[in-house]
Amino acid sequence: MHFGLTRRAVLLGSLLLAAAVPALAQDKPVLRFSAVFSEQDIRAEMVNLFSAQIAEDFAFEPYYGGNLFKQGTELVALQRGNLEMGNIAPQDVSNQIPAWSVLTSAYLFRDAAHLRTFFDSEVGAEFKAMAETQLGIHILGPTYFGARQVGLRGDKEIKIPADLAGVKLRMPPGEAWQFLGEALGANPTPMAYAEVYTGLQTGAIDGQDNPLPNVENMKFYEVMKQIVLTSHLVGYDLLVVSGDAWAAMTPEQQASVQAAANAAIDFSQNEHLAREAELAERFRSAGLNVYEPDVAAFRAHAQQMYLDSDLAKDWPEGVLDRINAL
Repeated sequence: MHFGLTRRAVLLGSLLLAAAVPALAQDKPVLRFSAVFSEQDIRAEMVNLFSAQIAEDFAFEPYYGGNLFKQGTELVALQRGNLEMGNIAPQDVSNQIPAWSVLTSAYLFRDAAHLRTFFDSEVGAEFKAMAETQLGIHILGPTYFGARQVGLRGDKEIKIPADLAGVKLRMPPGEAWQFLGEALGANPTPMAYAEVYTGLQTGAIDGQDNPLPNVENMKFYEVMKQIVLTSHLVGYDLLVVSGDAWAAMTPEQQASVQAAANAAIDFSQNEHLAREAELAERFRSAGLNVYEPDVAAFRAHAQQMYLDSDLAKDWPEGVLDRINAL
């Protein structure tokens, strides 16, 4: 009798424990995160810092290198409820909201600080609201990853856009990229990324544009004589949460997630800026002429070309002046 009761109690206890385990596992909402950058990227450190700060409230699952969703598909995954968080390109947003194309144009943002100031501003809030209402995503902030600079195999000094006339500047394939090359004053030449080193070496192209870490990774500095710090495009992605995941959070959790994102983005931005400064000095030490041109002249030339083009037809009226004034 005693044995039977004990056995029954153990069996009942086991069933109760088994039922409780899934409930305990579900106590923390799961946030799946997708990005195309690798685990070795500075931004992966950013994500680790972010996840550590929200670990008390959420089960965070990061996926890197496009292993969960391929580049360009993360936004749709967020919209369909197949993903809770991602680091997505602003170009993906502009594909669905044409007004956002202004945020991918040359010389819009002066530097990383201006980028952050924009997203914290009133006009930035308007663009974030567009994404929230039209796409169902909540933007936590921009993740800076470097400014694009012009690197040339020749030694002619470049000060203003007219100095790039006739220069065959490799640009990524695609109409928007080719227009960017024209806006710089150059003769844009489409070429695959993997062919750039040989193109510079043989003279098939006169130059290329990339952030300095790319110049190091691909060893372009070996076949270039100078780097013109045009900073014509401030590179960034967007750290976002799906609208459903954001709405499911309490106000306190939302504040905690935003604070964690701000701190993590600050870390990543500072690391990237330090890396760029370090590389500029390293390239100078290697014998390259690294200098800044008349950036104001480049900005005025490029912005006017954009305003005069069809690319600007979907931009909100006066938005360029509002962003320039920040």
